[in-house]
Amino acid sequence: QVELVESGGGLVQAGGSLRLSCADSTRALSFYVMGWFRQVPGKAREFVAAISRSGSSTNYVDSVKGRFTISRDNAKNTVYLQMNSLKPEDTAVYYCAASPMAWAPETKAQYDYWGRGTQVTVSS
Repeated sequence: QVELVESGGGLVQAGGSLRLSCADSTRALSFYVMGWFRQVPGKAREFVAAISRSGSSTNYVDSVKGRFTISRDNAKNTVYLQMNSLKPEDTAVYYCAASPMAWAPETKAQYDYWGRGTQVTVSS
């Protein structure tokens, strides 16, 4: 089991950058595929990015490819989401999640553990 806490959200102008972090206090993060999802009010939570346990494989939703980078540091029990060239449509609450599956990049139902989220607001 993991306990996930996101940080790094905030208000940024369009074209700016933010780096989100997701830390696990139980030191079990290395056993899980990790993902980032986002949600805006009234819409379903959507997949953003995922990274394999070793960090050798990643996957992204098309709308963030080339702008966002997911990475992990298992020694620090932390996963990151570097977000560059931010757009107003990236505004959402961002959640990190952990999946015990071998590889479950986009399937929300396969993630067992979720953080509480961090707000990202991009102004135009």
